[in-house]
Amino acid sequence: MDTSFNSQFNRFRSSANSFLSQFEPLVLLLAPLLALFLAQAIHSFFKLVHENGLKATLLGFLMNSIKLIPFVKSYLDAEKQKVVDKLQSDGKSKREGWRTELPRAGLRTAVLEKMKDEKRNDVIWQGKCSGTVYIGGSELDGHFSLINEACSMFAHTNPLHLDVFQSVVRFEAEVVAMTAALLGSKEKSSGGQICGNMTSGGTESILLAVKSSRDYMKSKKGITRPEMIIPVSAHSAYDKAAQYFNIKLWRVPVNKNFQGDIKAIRQHINKNTILIVGSAPGFPHGIIDPIEELGDLASRFGICLHVDLCLGGFVLPFARELGYTIPPFDFSVKGVSSISVDVHKYGLAPKGTSVVLYRNHEIRKHQFVAVTEWSGGLYVSPTIAGSRPGGLIAGAWAAIMSLGKEGYLENTKAIMEVSKKIQKGIEEISELFIVGRPDMTIVAFGSDVLDIFEVNDIMSSKGWHLNALQRPNSIHICVTLQHVAVVEEFLSDLKEAVKTVKENPGPVSGGLAPIYGAAGKMPDRVMVRELLVDFMDGTC
Repeated sequence: MDTSFNSQFNRFRSSANSFLSQFEPLVLLLAPLLALFLAQAIHSFFKLVHENGLKATLLGFLMNSIKLIPFVKSYLDAEKQKVVDKLQSDGKSKREGWRTELPRAGLRTAVLEKMKDEKRNDVIWQGKCSGTVYIGGSELDGHFSLINEACSMFAHTNPLHLDVFQSVVRFEAEVVAMTAALLGSKEKSSGGQICGNMTSGGTESILLAVKSSRDYMKSKKGITRPEMIIPVSAHSAYDKAAQYFNIKLWRVPVNKNFQGDIKAIRQHINKNTILIVGSAPGFPHGIIDPIEELGDLASRFGICLHVDLCLGGFVLPFARELGYTIPPFDFSVKGVSSISVDVHKYGLAPKGTSVVLYRNHEIRKHQFVAVTEWSGGLYVSPTIAGSRPGGLIAGAWAAIMSLGKEGYLENTKAIMEVSKKIQKGIEEISELFIVGRPDMTIVAFGSDVLDIFEVNDIMSSKGWHLNALQRPNSIHICVTLQHVAVVEEFLSDLKEAVKTVKENPGPVSGGLAPIYGAAGKMPDRVMVRELLVDFMDGTC
């Protein structure tokens, strides 16, 4: 047996040496290295295809190759700078004369007069902004005055020191509990363990929910290369979370109704999936994703489902009670593991106050950071921030307690009626179309015959501050109590803006329509991203 094996091995060795003898030694030395390099290149290519898709990978390779040509790169850089300069031009002129050093002598109480002078430079936002300010009336009285006084009363407090400021600790716990009760915590199907914390806004609530889901799924399934799946309509905070927490993000298309596409989401679920996401409603179009179907997916595959209720949390429960047809969206849906809801939007609390909720403590515990080796002592913190403004927590508690259920029902009735009136008014403008079928207080609209961004520029010139959208190109208005008194003015100005663009098509001098249009058509999204980063880098 051994003799036969040795004989075969010798014949193989002789044959191999004879074959290799015809090559230069240097070639034999380099061949394995080149093969290794080629294998690495192929591996990198397929990794990019896996992460970005074939089309985006090939397009990126093409654009990067083109940019290697010196004069092309110079031209693109120059054109990019023109766009950045245009975006920054107004801000640069306003920043001239801004203070860069401490004053030699403090202004004392005179600083308040200085602040009032600066405040006069703010644009007129009353009734003119999409979203932004959700409280009705004047900022000098009514609900504004109430929450401002509540905030100032507790401006010095910090719930990090829970043994000192027991009042704001209680306020936070009660805001969380009252919000949870709106979102199914009292339902038997919720499991009876709903818990959470207050945060600085919807973005932090989403960040914490993603981070907690990642760590929970690591402990439960051992996932170390986490991925999450979201519809293209989901908030950009998930992109931020993906970057911060090193999570692969898949953005999938919406269906013909502009809802998260269940089939597309299902196709992306794999062994590394930790989280899928639904919105109620989505920020762009005010449309609720199929939360029940997403819950079924999450339950079937044993993964987390986060529902973004930042906009809808203080509207949908009351809209349902008022008789509006609202699909299931909260913890009563099996599979929902976490929810984010902003109190500073339709909860009419001060900016920035939000709540992140979890189905049980087992998930929520992964939100916390505990430090035991610090020389400063033992430390544990529930949110991204350590110190938190107790005044804002107190303001949120005051807002909820002052309005009560009856107040929120009254407000929801008013804004839902205004939303339907705006939707009907837009439908009567033949050049415009409504995007999808809005479920709530956001009405998005576009046009097949006009440049909708030129319409937006005309509306801006009339003092309106609306939101420009893409996929499809459109704009939206997020209806608040501020719009109740100006709905007719809005529709009248919109009709006039459409007429102006129809009779005089072309970009408005100083408008941003060309930039929005170019960004939407630009295939190289890396360049668009660079534009945004360069713009932000120059703002302060």
